[in-house]
Formats: sequence, C-alpha cells, structure tokens
Amino acid sequence: MIRQKSFENNMPTLYLVPTPIGNLSEFSERAIQVLKDVDYIAAEDTRNTIKLLNHFEIHTPMISHHEHNTNVAIPKIINMLKDGHNVALVSDAGYPAISDPGAELVKAVIDEGYNVVPISGCNAALDALVVSGITPQPFVFYGFLAHDDKTKKKELEANKNITMTTIYYEAPHRIKKTLSLMLQIFGDRNIALCRELTKKHEEIIRGHISEILDIVNELKGEMVVVVEGGSKIEDEVVFEQSITEHVNEYIAQGMSTKDAIKEVAKIRKVGKNEVYAEYHKK
Repeated sequence: MIRQKSFENNMPTLYLVPTPIGNLSEFSERAIQVLKDVDYIAAEDTRNTIKLLNHFEIHTPMISHHEHNTNVAIPKIINMLKDGHNVALVSDAGYPAISDPGAELVKAVIDEGYNVVPISGCNAALDALVVSGITPQPFVFYGFLAHDDKTKKKELEANKNITMTTIYYEAPHRIKKTLSLMLQIFGDRNIALCRELTKKHEEIIRGHISEILDIVNELKGEMVVVVEGGSKIEDEVVFEQSITEHVNEYIAQGMSTKDAIKEVAKIRKVGKNEVYAEYHKK
C-alpha cells in the first residue's frame, strides 16, 4: 500500500496538467501557476506546447515526452525528480495519460516513490458525456478504437453487450467507417457525436446512428462519440433441432441451400461459415 499525502511531504512531484482542448480561456489559474513554478515541463509535442506557453508568458524549460521516446524520456524525468526537481507533464490537448502518452511515466514515478499530483482541467470525454443527453452513469471510457477495420470490428463485437454508456474518441477520416460498424454490430442505438468541443465550431449531434450516418460526410474536427449502453445479454436459446435439421427444414420449404444456411445463421445468431461447415461436414 502506498499513501501519498501530496501537500504534507517535501518529495519532488510530477504534476499532470491538462491543457485546453480548444478554448484557451479555460486554462485555469492553478494550471498556469504550476507550469510557471515547476523546474521542467515534459511535453508531447514541444512545437505545439510552446505556443501555449508563449500565450501565457510561461518561460519554464521544456523536454520532449511522447509515445516514441519513452525509453529515453522516462529515465530522464526520473533523474530530474531524483535531483530534487519538480516536473509538469502536458499533452497537446486535454489530460495527459488519457488517450495520450503518460501512463507509463506515472507508473514509473509512483514506483520510485515520488508524488504524482493531478491538476483539474479539460477533458473531452467528460464534456461530451454530460451534454450527450444519454444516461451519464455508470459509463465506460474506451478511447480510440483500432485503426484497421478488422481489429476495430473485433473490438466493437466485444463491446456490444456493455450495458453502460460508452465513450469513444475518433478522427474525422475514420468516423464514417466506425459509425457504419457500430450500426452493423450494435444496432441503431442513440448516440451523441460531439465535435470541436469548446471551439468556435462546436457541435453536439444527438440521434440514432443511422441518422448521423446520413450527414457524417460533412463533419470535420476531432470527435467524441457517446453511445448508449446495450441491453442485457439474452438467455441462450436452446434449439431442439440440429443445425443440419434446421437447414433441411428451410430447404424443404423451397429455399436454396445458400439461403437456408443464411437464415439459420441469423436465427441462431452464429456465423454463416459455422452453419455451412456443420451442414456440409462428412
């Protein structure tokens, strides 16, 4: 067990500082002061962060910490803490360690016995959740799905029976495929698609997946998709007939073998290949 009394010890500290996801006026006074007070800022992309620091006249030295240099950056930051320095971790937008680099660093700092302190601030997932009109709790934050369609489909299949509201992040060039797969796998559920949160062109689109698919080609900007929970898993239906007998029943009614296999697969909620293999096995 580790008990961290953040403000009752003199241990060096890693601060997790969320940065605005769009509107700079949402950057809190405490977050700005922490960035001014620490010895170093570890940034996901120093080129982006320097714009933020310049805007708020923050002159703290920066180092790079992103998903491709953790093997170098994490030991470097640990050594800074060992030398008595305080470090702030920031991502390009929103909370570090939430679909952004940081989780590995947090674990490493905890293992070394130093403080890890959160600063309240911007979070696109929670912003979207509370304005979605969908039951806000309990909820599951899933983040980004896989980029390739095959893996994405497997992830959604695994999620279809989650009864809690689920939050996903998605990029505009992948949103149409993602919503199409959700419609195919989840059914036509209620969702809220929130884009450009806190920015000038912020938009909250609430409705069924099929409705939003009709306009998705005109949408731009980073997106959060809030999906209502699925129904509880239905009790498994027990069929008295074997798969072969079931297929033969439809063939006897005039269906082709192909259509009979497709119908049986639909009724039994199994793959067509599974029915085909069972029907044609020797």
